[in-house]
Amino acid sequence: MIKPAISTILFLTFAALLPAQDGAPPPAEKKGGGRPARPPRPGVSTPGVKREMSTITPAAVISIPGTPDWQVMTEDAMWVSNGPKNTVHRIDVKTNEPVAIEVGKRPCSGLAAGFGSVWVPLCGDRPNVENGARPAVARIDVKTKTVVATIQVGVANSEGGIVASPDAVWILSDIKGTLARIDPETNKIAAEITVAPGSVAPVFADGAIWISSPEKSVLTRVDPKTNTVTDTIAVGPGPRFITAGAGSVWTLNQGDGTVSRVDTKTRKLITNIECGIPGTGGELAFGDGAVWATVFQIPITRIDAATNTVTKQWAGAGGDAIRVAFGAVWLSNLREQNLWRIDLATLR
Repeated sequence: MIKPAISTILFLTFAALLPAQDGAPPPAEKKGGGRPARPPRPGVSTPGVKREMSTITPAAVISIPGTPDWQVMTEDAMWVSNGPKNTVHRIDVKTNEPVAIEVGKRPCSGLAAGFGSVWVPLCGDRPNVENGARPAVARIDVKTKTVVATIQVGVANSEGGIVASPDAVWILSDIKGTLARIDPETNKIAAEITVAPGSVAPVFADGAIWISSPEKSVLTRVDPKTNTVTDTIAVGPGPRFITAGAGSVWTLNQGDGTVSRVDTKTRKLITNIECGIPGTGGELAFGDGAVWATVFQIPITRIDAATNTVTKQWAGAGGDAIRVAFGAVWLSNLREQNLWRIDLATLR
């Protein structure tokens, strides 16, 4: 190891003691990464909306040692990824019992369900040249609960996503803006479409694929019949996580903590909804007539789709991935190493 000069050591020590410059971004906070200190998120200021997580009594608390994270639902189960354990956990919705399935190196960037399978992006090793573990997508057969294929395809970002449409599976394969279309019949890439640079997460809605780009602060619409981009729509700053429902596509904007709503028919921005949850990490889901957002410090925010307003918001420990299914909100509490199943009736 080469030792630095004494002057360099003194300079670095002094610099580390200086306060951060105004306007500097907060420390990165990754969905499955480290836990650097960061200022509290402000949340909404509407009177009567905010409450504490301690007021929620979950119907079930499911222990998942590791970092329980991304979720997807199938006919009779919830599935939760666990990056450091190289597993996906299937939770039986009748018993709330989890079963771990080994899928490959470091599952990341969402889960998708379709074609009798759960599709799992794998980020592989860092860097992705060691031990032969490269980015890929694992395919789990939901009946046998085993991996039946591993498709070699890039994963643009560990904080991205994957989605199934009626005839394909879609994932962003590089940060330059390449959308890969996977044929479920052959388990091979059937097409690659150029979208906005820095795109990370897709969703299927109203016959199209919609993709968020936090780098360009836009939503891109792709026609799956022609594999072409039809629209690029400006939304709030830093849109990353994405969901669909109530005739709209919704993005969680990390730049200012808003949620953007885009009409899938007119392909126009309807509104940016103030939520007070800026910064990295989190996720977005739709269900029960509402959009549900989660971030560390404010694990649950409910946005009513009929009024475009935050009706309830819970602050405290927990959160990082969220879904609505089987009459419940499912909240991955990554740092607490568990999954909460919360009856919807208690959150309305």
